[in-house]
Amino acid sequence: MQKAKKLYAVEIDEDAIEALQHIKTEKFHLIHNDILKTELKDLEDTTFKVVANIPYYITSPILAHLLGEIDDLNNENRKRISEIILMVQYEVAQRLVANENSPSKQYGLLSILTQFNADVEMIQKVPRKSFYPAPKVDSALVRIKINNEPKVKVKDYTYLKRVVKAAFATRRKNLKNSLMNAGFNKNAVMETLKNLTLDENTRGETLSIEEFAKLSEELKKNNA
Repeated sequence: MQKAKKLYAVEIDEDAIEALQHIKTEKFHLIHNDILKTELKDLEDTTFKVVANIPYYITSPILAHLLGEIDDLNNENRKRISEIILMVQYEVAQRLVANENSPSKQYGLLSILTQFNADVEMIQKVPRKSFYPAPKVDSALVRIKINNEPKVKVKDYTYLKRVVKAAFATRRKNLKNSLMNAGFNKNAVMETLKNLTLDENTRGETLSIEEFAKLSEELKKNNA
């Protein structure tokens, strides 16, 4: 707190609120509210860092709130944030940093959502015995550094989001069937895979963000 110019604490738990109210300094501002209902963009006009030990069961909604969706290019919360440091469940941390070379169960929609506008790294694993009482799962600290531009540029980011969601909606199916099940035209899908020299049995979890961008652009062109 000594190094920070200001410190905002967004908290909804009543016990935590009672404890935090004893902090007396002009730098500290306590906000009694749900983080998912708090617009961080309204707190400061300058950029700031977010540091939090969040409820694990709402990790994905919190990340979406802070970072915006793939097609939310002008998300005001994200524009205000330079860096996010979170304590999350270890298995979730693995998903946040995963890429197309990671085990298939780790790499998915959450990986792409988080990495689309940011660089993500796992700082360290935090074993369950570090807490008392010890939880049933291990945890990890992750750092999310926000970039000024998204990882890839496409003409239609909403279409890209639709393609990515379709690819990961049915993991046991190949990319061809996943896209067709999501309503994409069969002929357009087949033509797209052929033009990109992708095998029909390719699965979504083997594609990088850049490859998803190429897939989206080609599929939109063929599906027009």
